[in-house]
Amino acid sequence: MDDYSLDEFRRRWQEELAQAQAPKKRRRPEAAERRARRPENEMNDVPFFDIQLPYELAINIFQYLDRKELGRCAQVSKTWKVIAEDEVLWYRLCQQEGHLPDSSISDYSCWKLIFQECRAKEHMLRTNWKNRKGAVSELEHVPDAVLCDVHSHDGVVIAGYTSGDVRVWDTRTWDYVAPFLESEDEEDEPGMQPNVSFVRINSSLAVAAYEDGFLNIWDLRTGKYPVHRFEHDARIQALALSQDDATVATASAFDVVMLSPNEEGYWQIAAEFEVPKLVQYLEIVPETRRYPVAVAAAGDLMYLLKAEDSARTLLYAHGPPVTCLDVSANQVAFGVQGLGWVYEGSKILVYSLEAGRRLLKLGNVLRDFTCVNLSDSPPNLMVSGNMDGRVRIHDLRSGNIALSLSAHQLRVSAVQMDDWKIVSGGEEGLVSVWDYRMNQKLWEVYSGHPVQHISFSSHSLITANVPYQTVMRNADLDSFTTHRRHRGLIRAYEFAVDQLAFQSPLPVCRSSCDAMATHYYDLALAFPYNHV
Repeated sequence: MDDYSLDEFRRRWQEELAQAQAPKKRRRPEAAERRARRPENEMNDVPFFDIQLPYELAINIFQYLDRKELGRCAQVSKTWKVIAEDEVLWYRLCQQEGHLPDSSISDYSCWKLIFQECRAKEHMLRTNWKNRKGAVSELEHVPDAVLCDVHSHDGVVIAGYTSGDVRVWDTRTWDYVAPFLESEDEEDEPGMQPNVSFVRINSSLAVAAYEDGFLNIWDLRTGKYPVHRFEHDARIQALALSQDDATVATASAFDVVMLSPNEEGYWQIAAEFEVPKLVQYLEIVPETRRYPVAVAAAGDLMYLLKAEDSARTLLYAHGPPVTCLDVSANQVAFGVQGLGWVYEGSKILVYSLEAGRRLLKLGNVLRDFTCVNLSDSPPNLMVSGNMDGRVRIHDLRSGNIALSLSAHQLRVSAVQMDDWKIVSGGEEGLVSVWDYRMNQKLWEVYSGHPVQHISFSSHSLITANVPYQTVMRNADLDSFTTHRRHRGLIRAYEFAVDQLAFQSPLPVCRSSCDAMATHYYDLALAFPYNHV
């Protein structure tokens, strides 16, 4: 082939190649323009490896991924990034991890950002818990009275005193000027009212039992005067209040009474039971809907009490006496005394409320169990306290003790756990916070009275030190320092603020006080702790 023919062949080949590539170059901008005009959330076909899937089917597949896996998928391609950042997926993740449970998907425009903010807040709260950063307040006491009982629900605290006074604080608002809940007997002289034996509170009701057998029920939504008053012939030994609805159970002498309002709002006796022994422990089963169910422990007997047909079912009988009790929606856990190492140690028995039979027998220790928390523990776990000062975590799947902590010098009087920490209180007055995953004590606080009540959430902690001796000499009432040493103590911790927990001012220092006039100040107000 000569040079002319070779040049001609090259020229024609280049022209044909250019003609073949020209339609592709024209189609590329048209396809990109169509993709740009189509909204990202209206893709019909999604490339999924070597096949094409509808967008809805891809969302159904991605819903099984967690946050880390969604982040990795978002880096695969632009199409996968659109799917991995879909609002439905991140809203579902927020609901699964307990963030904003009462919200709907239309409340926010970017649920991925909301999820990140909730995770950052959760991390901040956990860091503050570990480093003891936050604010602490000592709730104001009643003058010339000693603390008798304390209970709390969702940040609202109720306390009863030897003077017969009942006070309520809402620690969620940081306004600790607590109102008094009045009784119907307004003509009673101050100091002549009977002591308060028990107090309980939920989201709408407050209940107080007195030494003379009277019971007052307040509706927190209507006012400070009781909506119902009930009288027993003898002293009330146990009191329980449902955390879900308006049901109250009391035990006096050999009778157990359940009280609840009817459809018209009038309180009445829903059921009444007679037991052969005195009741020491009484709890109402949560989530029982229309008809309330209670569990009562009387010595070596355990009863399931159903208000629907006034049925009394015997769960446990003729064994060692019961030492502690707690219930969940479908189970009951209670400790029983041991017979010594020669025979058998102390145990915790777990029963099914539906089947009425024993599921587990946990622990086998020398000393008796003094408290157990089943309702607030994570799934398949339970925490207990013992006379030997140890806090134990029980695995309900295997029946073994997962962890044992030497937490207190005397017996454990109160305990609660969540997914990473344990807060326990001892009879010596010590409150301890543990990271049980690391088997490490984070911090502790001491006061001079036994810890009777502990309740915490992700951002707050409420503790109550209640003295055993509720009677003081009249000469001691005139001494502020002596009364402060014997009156008892309620503390509220808030970890959602960036302050050192033990450097924040007390409410009594922030509020008005008659003793603080002109240049004279009572130095006792400057000390945030009881050094006894």
